[in-house]
Amino acid sequence: MRDLFAFLAGGLFGVGLLISGMTDTTKVQGWLDVFGNWDPTLAFVMGGAIVPMAAAWAFARGRRPALGGAFPPAPEPRLGRNLVIGSVLFGAGWGLAGLCPGPAIASATWGGVGGAVFLLAMAGGMWGAPPLRARLAEVEQPA
Repeated sequence: MRDLFAFLAGGLFGVGLLISGMTDTTKVQGWLDVFGNWDPTLAFVMGGAIVPMAAAWAFARGRRPALGGAFPPAPEPRLGRNLVIGSVLFGAGWGLAGLCPGPAIASATWGGVGGAVFLLAMAGGMWGAPPLRARLAEVEQPA
């Protein structure tokens, strides 16, 4: 039952990404081009995601999921090296490709060669990040 609801929620998320234009790389790049031909419409998409999510976090506080398990803990409020480096890499990839992970997966069937290359690069980054993070932590430790 839990997998069915996860599938339905993921499908709804993907449809929302398609309808909102988040899978259109030119629309995303237009949003990021603040000094050129800026397209502010994705601000409504972001607001439409942030407001309900804030309400959901407030509603979930002190509760347990109906289908078992536990809600994830709130993220660490401080800025750390991992957050800053990850944000820079995410933003650079988003700006260059016009896609981020959710829309890239939603457009996997029609993204063409560029979409496939993005998905492979994203998978490579996801695979390579944990060992790289561990290696950086080792280097930071005083001998």
